[in-house]
Amino acid sequence: MLVKDYMTSDVVHVDIPGNRDDVLKILKRTGISGVPVLKNKKLVGIITRKDLLRKPEETQLGLLMTSKPITIGPDADIREAARLLVSHRIRRLPVVEDNKLIGLISVADLIHAIAQMKIKDEIKDLYTSTTFALWEDTPLPLVGRVMEISGVDAIPILNSDSVLQGIISERDLIRHSSIEDSVGVSDFSNGTDDDEWTWESIRDNHSISFGISRVQLPNRPVKLAMVKNVVAVPKNSEVSECALKMRRSRVDQLPVVNGDKRLSAMLFDRELIRALCKEDTE
Repeated sequence: MLVKDYMTSDVVHVDIPGNRDDVLKILKRTGISGVPVLKNKKLVGIITRKDLLRKPEETQLGLLMTSKPITIGPDADIREAARLLVSHRIRRLPVVEDNKLIGLISVADLIHAIAQMKIKDEIKDLYTSTTFALWEDTPLPLVGRVMEISGVDAIPILNSDSVLQGIISERDLIRHSSIEDSVGVSDFSNGTDDDEWTWESIRDNHSISFGISRVQLPNRPVKLAMVKNVVAVPKNSEVSECALKMRRSRVDQLPVVNGDKRLSAMLFDRELIRALCKEDTE
């Protein structure tokens, strides 16, 4: 099972010099979580949804992207791809041959492979993650901040009766975000009464206005942006069964429920691909 058999060959990318707003439009339109950055047709970085949400005022791709990304060759085994994705906690690997970008293999591509492998291991505590939840009336800007602090990609949403109502993910935040332009003022005045016509006196008594463009989340409750048709799984579900549900539902995570259908954990695709690393050691 080789990388070239599961990678995406038609890769959406952006070029330096480029525009942050164009990246945002691509992520909104396609629903993908990141794109490679090229300069003179050579791979120089990766820019993701996290980068846009963490640096809402930055517009330069060179300052937003992760430079010198980890890559893999097309003839590598997908288990090697899984090891790299898990160990570096990333979601995609550019596939490079002769210094040329020829594809991209992502966590979602490996989930596709796992769905075909019929791995019977139960997810239980091997692949599930402890989680927390937010109330359905939590404002979206606060949800974004919680995601940034916690480092999670998605959060379950509960109502006031602690019943699972939906899931909010980075994809949903990007879909509801917009570009907001404003004007900032930098005040150089230090309150001195120096009348001498010098650079120091100009500097000490003047302010400068400048434009600010940032990625902005609307101040509305998360229940208006979350995905409501949630597919949940019990703890005794099998690995490949869960991978198939993720693929069919086109989601990156599944809530894990106990016997009375109460939320107990989360199953993230980035954790589930660890099953490939386990298979490699057996």
